[in-house]
Amino acid sequence: MYSFRLDRTAFKAQTAIEAAKHASFYSSLTWQERLRIAGYLNSMAFNYSEDAPPVLDRTKFKAHSRT
Repeated sequence: MYSFRLDRTAFKAQTAIEAAKHASFYSSLTWQERLRIAGYLNSMAFNYSEDAPPVLDRTKFKAHSRT
């Protein structure tokens, strides 16, 4: 299994004013565009290929019935 770690050097710190400008820009996009951007940012932050994201290890989780 691969181990992906957050690459803290991939992004830069920004001021509150810069963050507010980004927020107003992203709120004008459709949810599909924001989802595509989030996938790209995750691939940059965790250093994996955007075309081949890591697969969820489903053996680590179990589904239980509430009844």
